[in-house]
Amino acid sequence: MVPSSSKVSFGRVITAVAVKKTRAPGTLWLHVVMITGAILSLFPFYWLLVMSTATTADMFRFPPRLLPGDQLLVNIGKVLDHVGFFRSFGNNLLVAGTHTALVLFFCSLAGFAFAKFQFPAKAPLFFFLLATMMVPQQLGLIPQFIIMQKLGWINDLKALIVPGAASAFGIFWMRQYTTSVVHDELINAGRIDGCNSFDLYWRVALPVLRPALATLGIITFLGSWNDYLWPLVVISVQEKFTIQMLIASMNGVYSTDYSMVMAATLMATVPLIIVFSLFSRQFIAGLMQGSVKD
Repeated sequence: MVPSSSKVSFGRVITAVAVKKTRAPGTLWLHVVMITGAILSLFPFYWLLVMSTATTADMFRFPPRLLPGDQLLVNIGKVLDHVGFFRSFGNNLLVAGTHTALVLFFCSLAGFAFAKFQFPAKAPLFFFLLATMMVPQQLGLIPQFIIMQKLGWINDLKALIVPGAASAFGIFWMRQYTTSVVHDELINAGRIDGCNSFDLYWRVALPVLRPALATLGIITFLGSWNDYLWPLVVISVQEKFTIQMLIASMNGVYSTDYSMVMAATLMATVPLIIVFSLFSRQFIAGLMQGSVKD
């Protein structure tokens, strides 16, 4: 006779195998869909690499080439010889880096204040902040340009940094994240230890907000690095060109060396990949916050 405990164990094994077989087709299709989505997402970067290693004539060949060529160093050499790539690269790095640092500081500070402090007109101010997110960016170009002209910041990199030092989305994002992860017990413990308001932000809240800061930092850096409209409005001197303006200026009136344009675009994309690679773990942690219950 088989013991009852053995029967229970054997039944559990049979049930587990049956559930596994039932879920296998669904899991397979899920993996197929995810792999297909990943390939479609990565294909533009691969195509950029292929076009950067080809000549302009190869780009118009049919059928198109799908494997990298041997012209990458030649195309990069043409970029470095004919345009001030490193100057524009430095301008872009200065603008995007400083802009991101200011946004992270001011947005996290304001988000922490909205989440954990009580002050007069708090609700109306937050409502007004949310309302500004509904205003299209294009409507503010002329007023911002007039302000920059009054300040004498036309053709100055400060015009690309200071106006976006804080964003409504950044404050909203940090406020929501602070509300969910910075508990009142931490704030009360900090007050007992003698922390003032800024110390509560700097020593208590900021270490907990690193995933949210990484997420906001990646979004802000990508947006600032790829911005083209506002620099086109306030910058007209070639020495102050950002990388996007430089690539746009490479399109000639009568002819365009597309291999050189693609090589410059590839070189401009490398910093974005590096930034995302460095902060991707914190970025994913910020998105997964709250998905696992303690």
